[in-house]
Amino acid sequence: MAHEHHHEHGCSHEHRHEHESEHELGHGCCEHCCHEHGGEEEDRRGRIIKLAVSAVLFVAALLCEHVFRLNGIICLVIYIAAFCVVGYEVVIEAFKGLFHGEPLDECFLMTVASVGAFFTGSYGEAAAVMILYSLGEFLQDLAVDKSRDSISELIDIVPKTATVIRSGEYIEIDADDVEIGDTVAVKPGENVPVDGVVISGRSSVNMSALTGESLPADVCEGDSVLGGYLNLTGEIRIRAEKEFDDSAASRIKGLIEGAEAKKAKTESFIKRFARVYTPVVVILALIVAVLPPLFDNQWRTWIHRALTFLVVSCPCALVISVPLTFFAGIGSASRKGILIKGAEHLETLGRADIFAFDKTGTLTKGSFSVVNTVPAGDVNDLITVAKSAEAHSNHPIAKAVSALEGETLEAEELTELPGEGIRCVINGSECAAGNAKLMRRYGIQIADGASTSVHVCRDGVYLGRIDVSDTLKKDASDAIKELKALGAKKTVMLSGDNKAAAEAAASAAGVDEVRGSLLPEDKVDAVEELLGQGSVAYTGDGINDAAVLARADVGIAMGALGSDAAIEAADVVITDDNIGKVPTAVRISKKTVRIAWQNIVFAIAVKLAVMVLSVTGVADMMWLAVFADTGVALLCAANAMRAMK
Repeated sequence: MAHEHHHEHGCSHEHRHEHESEHELGHGCCEHCCHEHGGEEEDRRGRIIKLAVSAVLFVAALLCEHVFRLNGIICLVIYIAAFCVVGYEVVIEAFKGLFHGEPLDECFLMTVASVGAFFTGSYGEAAAVMILYSLGEFLQDLAVDKSRDSISELIDIVPKTATVIRSGEYIEIDADDVEIGDTVAVKPGENVPVDGVVISGRSSVNMSALTGESLPADVCEGDSVLGGYLNLTGEIRIRAEKEFDDSAASRIKGLIEGAEAKKAKTESFIKRFARVYTPVVVILALIVAVLPPLFDNQWRTWIHRALTFLVVSCPCALVISVPLTFFAGIGSASRKGILIKGAEHLETLGRADIFAFDKTGTLTKGSFSVVNTVPAGDVNDLITVAKSAEAHSNHPIAKAVSALEGETLEAEELTELPGEGIRCVINGSECAAGNAKLMRRYGIQIADGASTSVHVCRDGVYLGRIDVSDTLKKDASDAIKELKALGAKKTVMLSGDNKAAAEAAASAAGVDEVRGSLLPEDKVDAVEELLGQGSVAYTGDGINDAAVLARADVGIAMGALGSDAAIEAADVVITDDNIGKVPTAVRISKKTVRIAWQNIVFAIAVKLAVMVLSVTGVADMMWLAVFADTGVALLCAANAMRAMK
């Protein structure tokens, strides 16, 4: 990856992680790294060879010293050779750190400990320190690469080229040169480069990289496809509806690459802790090396214990395992079609205890149909005015009304009133179609019904109402139950629909509290109130709910992959309409944070215990200290990888 070279040079975990942060979560697997993939494999083979050569030399030195009883100088030379094969780059990095403002990194600690061991006559331990450390670094890098590779699979959905048809010819161009309206040919095995509509052909597409849906979907003429879908069977031609940078795949890539820009509080704490912790342990090691010998004159013994103390004090287990845990958690969520914009939001989601939801399109399907017409006079008059007023609106309710059979007249001076409805002029008469709040503007008092109703008036005269119904999503009630099982103390529905209709849907879903007839600003006020009661996660459709998504502790955009408002305002984007992924995201968050704290407690406890044992002389063997330090780091890294499952 982009920072593999730093691994090769024995760079400290803290410094290396800062280097990762500069590249963001996905940059380790974006374009420039694709060109370096062969170099990574070569570097990895080189490191394996160095470890093998060093291990062979170390075993040879042990045999020469303890079996063949050869001259001590010969043994020393072989030990130094074993040390240098894997350790010379660590020493170089330690000296670089001295001149670049990072004198107390892990390279420095290992260099001081191992070189000090040579000067105290512990040649075997000095070589063992560097070999074990290098082996641990290599194994931890493999764990990081495995986690990063799971993210790179998502990045790879973005094709670099596209085949467009111009003047009857197939022309391959850069994907970012595709223009709106271009005809793009997508062959089996290729990813769709941009969002568009199928204009010819039939095929099956794999949507799993974007939505987490494992089953392929059939597409044919007239169907929409998103950039990043994998074409499986037949060639299709699509008309580009968006430019490359605005396509779903490109936006997902941007989300993933920027996901680690916002660090979790736990992660930030560990980095601050490490910066204070390392200088403190160096000072303590100096005290151990200098103070006790003033009283018992055993300088060699205490210097050896101080060096062992330095080795075990390395904070690598903390500095690498906690970011790796959040990294793995974000990757796990991404593979399920849940895009989390950063470790900070992943951590906050796990603390949320109040879950608020929009109604239409979130807990319900958002596909309305007319269930009843209640005219105050002529039913045809009611339907004609309603259809004429709603004909130019894309709102799901308006589409349901427009689908009624009846005459449609030309409407003029159309004015849409957010949260109320539409006013217009039809044949010189002022007409309105909307909810009871809009009717009250004309002095007409209407009681809310249990269904969503479109009330209609003309010149202040009430013409009647058209009742429409929305269907609850099949997994909505299960999602609410799961959230409560995960510790939610309250679930709330915030809806623009009338209270009676909102209460009916909330009752079916099992939501605790309902607030209806809310304008967008009313929803923000409601969330402000809920914030005083706990940590709030709000789930909405990501378009009309942009403000409230931004105001909540965690904003979750449902099925809003194509919405710029959702991408900008939400902290979490669910790429399909599956409300059941909200509790899934919460479970991933809680598990990730739990694993991070397991690593923190385990690493600190083991290190403190071994530090005490090394200072007291119970376990002052330096190789054992290295094994404890590296072993803890590897166990923490392995534990962190559980967040990927």
